Amino acid sequence: MKIAVIGTGGVGRVLAAALTGLGHEVVIGTRSVESTLASTDPDVFGNPPYAQWQQDHQDIALLPFAEAGAFGEVVVNAANGANALAALEAVGAENLAGKVLLDVALPLDLSQGMPPTLTVANTDSLGEQIQRAFPEAKVVKSLNSVAAPVMVDPSRVPGEHDLFVAGDDEDAKQVVRSLLEGFGWPDGSIVDLGGITGARGAEMYARLYFTLADVLGTFDVNIKVVRGK
Repeated sequence: MKIAVIGTGGVGRVLAAALTGLGHEVVIGTRSVESTLASTDPDVFGNPPYAQWQQDHQDIALLPFAEAGAFGEVVVNAANGANALAALEAVGAENLAGKVLLDVALPLDLSQGMPPTLTVANTDSLGEQIQRAFPEAKVVKSLNSVAAPVMVDPSRVPGEHDLFVAGDDEDAKQVVRSLLEGFGWPDGSIVDLGGITGARGAEMYARLYFTLADVLGTFDVNIKVVRGK
């Protein structure tokens, strides 16, 4: 499958590398290829410059947003939450129409330190904002409740634990489920939250997640949903 990952940060890199390892043809989209490759400083999360990472991943092409969007049969939004809508606008509605758009981003506000707050919550979500902005895309919210290494390797957290999906298009959710299963998530561990409004709960879990990560001293943490009889 041809997959475009939007965003050159740590999450996008982890997902792109894992998807390539599963046999997919993957590109990464950025606003400016030249600027991205010219940067010599680590990003705010300490990730090395993109050019350094690309040396070890030369099979993953770096393209301008619109070219990446046109390439992908599936588009993964791994852009910073605050910039996600602008990044997808640069990808172009015409390049998203009819396609599965897997949204893994969180609308985090880190201005007051950790744990972060959310720029949108309760009555809306980033996933819903993206669906409204691109009504012809098939937006599915998932993977945002765990750290990037756990997204592609759930065995980093011992035992059984769960992941969420939310979206209005059932076929699109099935496509996302197949990608998740490729990463190692068992079908029984994927909890369907219903339509895209379910993204509210999935995103708002972030506050608890970051608190748990701080208390436990690791980002390799997740939860298990236990169902009553």
